[in-house]
Amino acid sequence: MSTAESRPVEEQVVTYEVRGTVAVVTVNRPQYRNAQNSKVTYALDAAFTRAVDDDDVKVIVLAGAGEHFSAGHDIGTPGRDIHETFERKAVMWWDHTDKQGADSRFARESEVYLGMCRRWREIPKPVIAMVQGACIAGGLMLAWSCDFIVASEDAFFSDPVVRMGIPGVEFFAHPWVMNPRAAKEFLYTGDRFGARRAHQLGMVNHVVPREELESTVFALAERISAMPRFGLALTKKAINQAEDLQGMRSGMDSVFGLHHVAHAHNAEVGADSLAGMDARAMRDSGRQTAGTA
Repeated sequence: MSTAESRPVEEQVVTYEVRGTVAVVTVNRPQYRNAQNSKVTYALDAAFTRAVDDDDVKVIVLAGAGEHFSAGHDIGTPGRDIHETFERKAVMWWDHTDKQGADSRFARESEVYLGMCRRWREIPKPVIAMVQGACIAGGLMLAWSCDFIVASEDAFFSDPVVRMGIPGVEFFAHPWVMNPRAAKEFLYTGDRFGARRAHQLGMVNHVVPREELESTVFALAERISAMPRFGLALTKKAINQAEDLQGMRSGMDSVFGLHHVAHAHNAEVGADSLAGMDARAMRDSGRQTAGTA
């Protein structure tokens, strides 16, 4: 039985429902290809917290409404809320809204991007990303925070932010979710990697026809749900700790600094911290299809 909230759908940037032992958390901005503003970030966090606190929920599925999983961070919709204040939960830092320059950007991105993704990576229940269509830049961060990625055959993945002079998105998991040489190709070209290529590189667990995506994800969730909850939580922590011992967390910290050097450089020599790139320019520049095999 669904436990979806009763507010009008148009007001819900994230929806939540429970199907048996599985909580389904869905980014619900399909008109903007599920671009993530801060409102989405905190709504996701609230939904994940709700699922963690519900002892009947064994597995969480993260989905995107409509044709695409997520086209990334919101850099141009009418709902962009970069100057709004939200309750900070991921890091202990000051509010960004009354600060300027790198002070403001570092504060905001530490919280809503890197900090939140790290927080979600530590969710003590298995999380499956159900990916269709575009999974771009900030969309990668959502999927990479999950334990599994199941993708439809039409899914594609890209991180085109090097076009802004920025060395990858804030949750810099690239060398760990694929391999260093693949990560270099992924970033240097900005090309789209199709679902099959992503699977070959180990970034995706399963690739299925679009019409089988949901049934495959829920079958996997059902099998996982049969395992003991505490055992799953400890196993997740063990694997995350092993990744961090391989340098994942410290690597992200170092690249996050480079990320903000790039933002500051753009703001100093150009029009803004994004090198003048808006959502349309990024979309148009990312339409190459090389590397999608």
